[in-house]
Amino acid sequence: MTEVKTLRYPPLYIRLYSVWFRHMRVYTQNLLSNGFPPFLEPLIFLAGVGMGLGGYITDKIDGVPYIEYLGTGLLVTTAMFTSAFECSYGTYIRLEFEKVYDGMLAAPMTVNNLIVGEMIWAGTKGFFFTFAVLCVLSIFKIILIPYGLLAPFVGFLTGLMFASFSLLVTSFVKNINHFNFYFTGFISPMFFFSGVVFPIENLPDYIRPAAEMVPLTHSVRLVRAICTNSYKPILLLDMIYIVFFIMIFGYFAIKRLKKRLVS
Repeated sequence: MTEVKTLRYPPLYIRLYSVWFRHMRVYTQNLLSNGFPPFLEPLIFLAGVGMGLGGYITDKIDGVPYIEYLGTGLLVTTAMFTSAFECSYGTYIRLEFEKVYDGMLAAPMTVNNLIVGEMIWAGTKGFFFTFAVLCVLSIFKIILIPYGLLAPFVGFLTGLMFASFSLLVTSFVKNINHFNFYFTGFISPMFFFSGVVFPIENLPDYIRPAAEMVPLTHSVRLVRAICTNSYKPILLLDMIYIVFFIMIFGYFAIKRLKKRLVS
């Protein structure tokens, strides 16, 4: 009789780490060009908007100066943009042009491992970008330490949220130019309607429910509470929203991308 050998997979954490490590190695090959902008971008934005527009806003918002209100929101918007870009344009290029996933799936790992590893990598970038903004804000004493030290973890969760949703969007996209609609119609408007620049309580009543539904609102509310040491019961609902968002959209992203990767 011919003995049938069963393929043995490495432990799950090794498979996920392998995906993460591959992306980390590629990202750090150009460490200066990839690592410097996260520290520079908040400086430009705070100088142009925070100090410029903030000079005309003398009243405190939610009990804090406007520059601090804006800065706490920027902590997670940078995580949103980098993870959305990573799992839309980045994933599509690796999938359709570079054929990176074909080689990765030749290794002893499943499609589920690959996609979850993508999400963890995007969450890691969200953590790093939030940490970079936190460093800038703390240097200028806009956010006080140690309150802000938990902010990068919210950046990680934000990265996971937008990674899961962006991967689902990528599963439908057939042309890379279609991502312009995603960023222009969904990601960019969210910056203005999630409590980053002004409180969503100032929005008209018919827009307020839509603002509460979008994911960035809950990340902003959570990170702002952490940085100002102002905790409220509603934050528990924000955490529940974030967890369920990652699970639901991650599930459908894996389901759809699995068909595309194995076809």
